[in-house]
Amino acid sequence: MFTNLFSLDGRIALVTGGSRGIGKMIAAGFLSQGAAKVYITARKAGPCEATAKELSAQYAGECIALPIDISTMAGIEMLAAEIKKREPKLDILVNNAGAAWGADFDEFPESGWDKVMTLNVKTPFFLTKALAGPLRAAASADKPAKVINIASIDGIFVNPMETYSYAASKSGLIHLTRRMAVKLIQDHVVVTAIAPGPFQSDMNKAARDNADEVATRVPAGRIGTDEDMAGAAIYLASRAGDYVVGATIAVDGGIVYANPGIKGDGWD
Repeated sequence: MFTNLFSLDGRIALVTGGSRGIGKMIAAGFLSQGAAKVYITARKAGPCEATAKELSAQYAGECIALPIDISTMAGIEMLAAEIKKREPKLDILVNNAGAAWGADFDEFPESGWDKVMTLNVKTPFFLTKALAGPLRAAASADKPAKVINIASIDGIFVNPMETYSYAASKSGLIHLTRRMAVKLIQDHVVVTAIAPGPFQSDMNKAARDNADEVATRVPAGRIGTDEDMAGAAIYLASRAGDYVVGATIAVDGGIVYANPGIKGDGWD
């Protein structure tokens, strides 16, 4: 009954922003559990292709680079067209590509609002919409397709850092996950989200550069590891997560529940 509960054997996945950080952790995790192909996107071709080559060498499955800027509708359509050209079905979509912006309330620029809201909320919605055909083609009652949105704990509790558009976008993405889940479950496409806490990435320079210091403010006593992030994504992407619909899982070492409001320093 419980054989291959976490297996991704033979599945086809797309991870946006997959060349580094959390996206790379998830892509590697999928390949480690038998995914046949994991497509990764990034704006910069060099790092995207380097990561694809690295992961393909490490695992039996293939990691394929698709360096496309998906912050525009044209880029979204280009990526969707490329996937449809290569694959009749898409089992897993991870909407991970994102941006952040910090500035004082009285100085916060429109550009910092629009860039973040576009990539963090608009892109996940319209990319999922553009790939709904391949996702539905892969989906069945016994083996649903999966959409996993990468939100943030900053969308759940109030971070003291002045990242207004980032916090609003991640909170919006969490609710968008619920709304999309209600619709797409009718087609056997399961939509969920992960809200990471501190993980080493270029977006979270504090965790990357000062892990020991950040760890002192995490109830679990450490920052997140590659295995922590990959494990949550594998759970949601595999048979183990088939009945988890619309939920957002905080993967944060306990920060959200220990810090219900503005307190301490920024996490993500």
